[in-house]
Amino acid sequence: MPNRRFTADEANDLILKLQALLPDSSSRCKTTRVPATKVLKKTCNYIKKLEKEVDCLSEKLSKLMASEDITSIDAITIRTLLLQQ
Repeated sequence: MPNRRFTADEANDLILKLQALLPDSSSRCKTTRVPATKVLKKTCNYIKKLEKEVDCLSEKLSKLMASEDITSIDAITIRTLLLQQ
């Protein structure tokens, strides 16, 4: 199957979809045209921020699970919640 190139309309549609996913409320406004490079930079920065948050929360969870303050029932509940998808 030959590789098909994206059209400009398809690329613009993907940029608008990325823009809509960003938490900045002004980026959700579809009437304001934002350059694709700006949307891509904001998306990359947001992903990096989310990665840091995940790392921080993972570290906190690890400390909590290793602490003596957590009961076995709490640990089971947390493990069950983490395994749910």
